[in-house]
Amino acid sequence: MEVTVELAKTKKRTERTATLAIRYAPIKLRSPARMQEPEYFEVYGVYAVEIDPPEGCEPVEWMLLTTEPVTNHHQAQTILRWYTYRWRIEEYHKILKSGCKAESYRLSGDSMQVLLGFLTPIAAQLLKMTYLNRTLPEAPASSVLNEVQIEVLVAKSRKPVTAVDLTVAWAMRAVARLGGYLSHRKKSNIGITVLWRGFLELQSLCEGWQLRSPG
Repeated sequence: MEVTVELAKTKKRTERTATLAIRYAPIKLRSPARMQEPEYFEVYGVYAVEIDPPEGCEPVEWMLLTTEPVTNHHQAQTILRWYTYRWRIEEYHKILKSGCKAESYRLSGDSMQVLLGFLTPIAAQLLKMTYLNRTLPEAPASSVLNEVQIEVLVAKSRKPVTAVDLTVAWAMRAVARLGGYLSHRKKSNIGITVLWRGFLELQSLCEGWQLRSPG
């Protein structure tokens, strides 16, 4: 069985689409001696290896173990798809830790839960923005921002903005500029910290925008 997956960019590889050959089977593992468990416990293994990787690229090879049942092709593909979410989840935690600075508040218990209730939706929105900026940069800006946020960014723009300009890529740069991103460095990547600062500034501007006098 073969399946196509999207591989995220890492330190050792570029972002690319890969075709993987998949095999799966039940596996018995010996229990650790320290555990008061039966001698063996059963899991399922899903083995995937890349077919015809690009020249100069090391083929992807994964051996996944799961307690989820894998008895058919569909279940094997599901396990593999879940695993590919790993990099997106890691990016989300990077945004929460490095961008939102969740650990710097040094809270515990209920206080941390309240803080995370505020930070996690923002981290999720920034993750969506960075993901769509990579995969669908020409998608409408409304995919990642609400109407008020777009109105504020258009008003803050130094250049006239038309409906054609209102894309995810435009929204990403506009938010980043509020956080200190230098627009003349178009080839440089937009960092999470800059994007986080820009989003907080945008939120403050939106509050003022909504409170402005109708006259």
